[in-house]
Amino acid sequence: MSAPAAAALEGGAGAAAALRAVVARVRQAAERCGRHPERVKVVAVSKTKPPAVVRHVYDAGHRCFGENYVQELLEKAPQLPADIEWHFIGHLQSNKVKSLLAGVPNLDMVESVDDEKIANHLDRAVASLGRKPLKVLVQVNTSGEESKSGVDPSGCVELAKHVKMGCPNLVFSGLMTIGMLDYTSTPENFKTLVNCRDEVCKELGIPEEQCELSMGMSSDFEQAIEMGSTIVRIGSTIFGAREYPNKNKN
Repeated sequence: MSAPAAAALEGGAGAAAALRAVVARVRQAAERCGRHPERVKVVAVSKTKPPAVVRHVYDAGHRCFGENYVQELLEKAPQLPADIEWHFIGHLQSNKVKSLLAGVPNLDMVESVDDEKIANHLDRAVASLGRKPLKVLVQVNTSGEESKSGVDPSGCVELAKHVKMGCPNLVFSGLMTIGMLDYTSTPENFKTLVNCRDEVCKELGIPEEQCELSMGMSSDFEQAIEMGSTIVRIGSTIFGAREYPNKNKN
């Protein structure tokens, strides 16, 4: 066995074990606050990890994976089973929308819709490709950092309304936030997103249980669950430290 293959085998086995530990922690966090564990989805963020490692986590029974970069997902998805539910969670450039949707037929959700322009591009691309309606989340910048993508909380309702009312090929499914610059969040970040959901649900006339909250990552997902998160995006805690052979990849 080659050295890279052996490393992938070892890394994959470790990731599968780590996934089981994460799922147990998610269950415990949900139960602590009286929520049903099945209501919290774990997105295993496989950024920079080879398909062989992702396959180990898949073989452990997991089906929902997330990627940040279009090119990496386009390369990885065809090498992995078609029943994976891919979530795109990174900043999406409009000129890459069509290639993403065409190249990943099992893309289940785009979590990072942060303005009307990208929503419109997604809507048109879904229609032109004849895909079924695509689930999307509106990304909210809850930390107020200029370096972060996401609509300002004050504009969240209008963007959600645009997606729901003006983009017939998209399914408005909820809200997402990243949190602070170091990718941790504070109770204030989470509370801001919860407040945004309250406003969106009231304005659009939809029940809260139909509005997902994607918040919480490796360092803070248990707190996020206790504050209402329904989707947690877990990368390094499952897959280990990321490797960046090409930092300009996108």
